[in-house]
Amino acid sequence: MSRKSVALLIETSNGYCRGLLEGIIAYAKHHANWSIHLREQERGAAPPLWLKTWRGDGIIARIETGTIAAELKKLPFPKVDLSAARHLKGIPWADTDDEAISRLAIEHFAERGFRNVAYCGDPGFAWSNARCGCFRRMAHQREWQFFEHHVTHRYDPSFRWDDEKNRMATWLRQLPRPVAIMGCYDFQAQQVLDVCRELAIAVPEEIAVLGVDNDHLICELSEPSLSSIIPDTKRTGYEAAEQLDRMMAGETIASDLPLITQPLGIQVRQSTDTLAIEDVQIAAALSYIRRNALTNIRVKDILDHVPLSRRALEHRFSQIVGHTPHQEIARIRMERVKVLLRETDLPIGEIAIRTGFEYSEYLAAAFKRESGKTPSEFRSSGTQHR
Repeated sequence: MSRKSVALLIETSNGYCRGLLEGIIAYAKHHANWSIHLREQERGAAPPLWLKTWRGDGIIARIETGTIAAELKKLPFPKVDLSAARHLKGIPWADTDDEAISRLAIEHFAERGFRNVAYCGDPGFAWSNARCGCFRRMAHQREWQFFEHHVTHRYDPSFRWDDEKNRMATWLRQLPRPVAIMGCYDFQAQQVLDVCRELAIAVPEEIAVLGVDNDHLICELSEPSLSSIIPDTKRTGYEAAEQLDRMMAGETIASDLPLITQPLGIQVRQSTDTLAIEDVQIAAALSYIRRNALTNIRVKDILDHVPLSRRALEHRFSQIVGHTPHQEIARIRMERVKVLLRETDLPIGEIAIRTGFEYSEYLAAAFKRESGKTPSEFRSSGTQHR
């Protein structure tokens, strides 16, 4: 098999793109004979000088500007785009599912009892606008109060952080409390946290903040640490590389059918670790469930810590949370099982012990009812591109 020369025009400065690169590298190591050309590239920067003279077989790029699109359009070899901006039409592209990302945010806030939600976006990014539209629609469907704020695009020549900070501060002061804010990505969410700190707004008690991308450095350096939605960037990068490989082999790939990958879940940290519930007893019940769901608790255990009858607990809990205490216990346990299946190589028996199931057979049966797959099938489907 002849060695192909592939260029990667992808920035390395953020966690999202580093995940894309990991997926591309994983594909190249196991399925392709590639010589990879990667130079340091800043997001939104001018086309690199090497692009004019580079001669290779294919390129995977984040086409974030019209100028880069114009340069790439001149090149005769196959190209795959990893940006939702669509500056260069007529070539295959891959992205994450903004609808699913917004749904995760809505469900995360719903679980914590929020009915006031807001979105902080950057209008210069197509994916930010798409997420805002999805988030707004889902909030209105639930008849929640919805608010939004859009900063000046961070690459706009007129962008000045001091001006943006003042505008954001004015917006935050006017929001009802408690409120939950979705930042279009971690960088934007971190800026919201910075302004909240300067205004002495309690996070997450008054304002809860959620980011997107789960960029470990940004999330852990934030104060408090930032909860974030986890995109499956490794899979996106892997599938983009697979697609480019097919194109370089002469296969025609439809450009109007993008590769859209689903987010993996939410990494919960301090910035959303709260409950926006006025009913004190139900808030206490939900807090007890979240602390103890993996220890095989039953509804009767909740009643030992909440001064309510079983009937009153289940009625009020269902009204506020949307399902029964038993269903909430099962949901948390299943979510933890999925994380352990996806992110570890632990045997099913060990996962059962860690998530409160007495026997692995009980776990397997419950998991099959909930997901339609056995634990082994779920693990295989989630790791086949890794």
